[in-house]
Amino acid sequence: MESRILLGLSAALCGGLISCSESEKKNIPVNVIYILADDLGYGDLGCYGQQLIKTPNIDRMASEGLLFTQNYAGCSVSAPSRCSLMTGLHTGHTQIRGNKEIAPEGQHPMAAGTFTLGRLMKSAGYTTGMFGKWGLGNPGSVSVPNDMGFDEFYGYNCQRQSHSFYPDHLWHNRDTIYFPENVNNAKKTYSQDLIHKQALKFINDNKDKPFFAMLTYTLPHAELNLPHDSIYNMYENSFKETPYIGKFDHTWGGYNTSEKPCASFAAMVSRLDMYVGEVMAELKKLGLEKNTLVIFTSDNGPHAEGGAKPDFFKSSGPFKGIKRDAYEGGIRVPMIAWWPKTIKEGKTTNHVTAFWDVMPTLAELTGTTLTAETDGISFLPLLKNNKQKEEHDYLYWEFHESKGWQAIREGNFKLIRQPINGNSRYELYDLSCDAHEDNNLADQFPDKVKAMAAKMDSVRTASEYFDFGR
Repeated sequence: MESRILLGLSAALCGGLISCSESEKKNIPVNVIYILADDLGYGDLGCYGQQLIKTPNIDRMASEGLLFTQNYAGCSVSAPSRCSLMTGLHTGHTQIRGNKEIAPEGQHPMAAGTFTLGRLMKSAGYTTGMFGKWGLGNPGSVSVPNDMGFDEFYGYNCQRQSHSFYPDHLWHNRDTIYFPENVNNAKKTYSQDLIHKQALKFINDNKDKPFFAMLTYTLPHAELNLPHDSIYNMYENSFKETPYIGKFDHTWGGYNTSEKPCASFAAMVSRLDMYVGEVMAELKKLGLEKNTLVIFTSDNGPHAEGGAKPDFFKSSGPFKGIKRDAYEGGIRVPMIAWWPKTIKEGKTTNHVTAFWDVMPTLAELTGTTLTAETDGISFLPLLKNNKQKEEHDYLYWEFHESKGWQAIREGNFKLIRQPINGNSRYELYDLSCDAHEDNNLADQFPDKVKAMAAKMDSVRTASEYFDFGR
């Protein structure tokens, strides 16, 4: 039986089941907008229990759509998580299993011809666009957005460079767009506003044909920096906090400049919320809202970089852990699906989903036969009639930074394995009664540990570039 972990959420009841959407009755392809926040924690949104940060637009999206309480990212850091999303595979099968950097710009690339969400949607006749962060291949490699199924790209190629919100350049397709006014940390042109503007333009430009837009904003990732406009002013005097002013931090490639880090972080989340509200408003203005599926989620758990204080905001919600952790706070992320007149309003689901489910879901939505293997299960039935028969037998993650770790979830049991001095350390938790992962049951259930550890070994393949060395 699935666990019911999230506390304090209520679901409003609405009318009867809808057997098919209005777009299906008219045989019109459904547009898809997938919004991926960066380092937004499970507890950073009002609809997930946040008390200090205002997110009215995302909260309204939840009240008008379906809120997921057991949705998992592909990994607990950006590149492997996004590779899992992009390819429909868990990190035991993906090509990218850690943040492997390439100088001077970019991350480890996927192989030429990799089947991606972009290629899937293009094969279904969609115009495809990505706006925000890529992080899956360096400039000039075979793995840039335009070579991975996206007709248009605007944003950061490199996730390391995306740590600065006032960059000296962005990319528009294969062209470099320079911002000399931002040199020497001048902070005049704010990247997220430009990226958001291009995303809205893409929606407008393609309003008369089916489109797939991935809006991969880098909010609220460190650095803690944004224009001091009305959104920032809303929080400027809200918190008693110690100024956090630092120099360039080469360990994560960003400027630590926020005099009021809590105010800055809260304002960044609210700015992201503003963008989501403007996307929804644009769809309504264009008359596309009933024919557009919008999904909102985050790439991993909250960070503690650049002066961010996830404990202060309870950013991990009811869970332990943050970004880079194998605990729920590092990998369990918010997800909301919005599709007026098709998704029943105000519902909450405990159905277990993961990033690798998105590809089969969109394949079923578009009537496309997948030509590549996937670890995912379509959750389209859940969106359309609030019923889901097929469930995951297991979920699996691995992470290749520092000493690395593996995790597997079977039913309500979750096993974490970490290498310690050439040996393995195990942690076993029952999420149905220990969502915070406080009570390690490994010594009490050695046979369970042995069986789940064997399953860990059986569900992964070795990687040429990422392995644990054991």
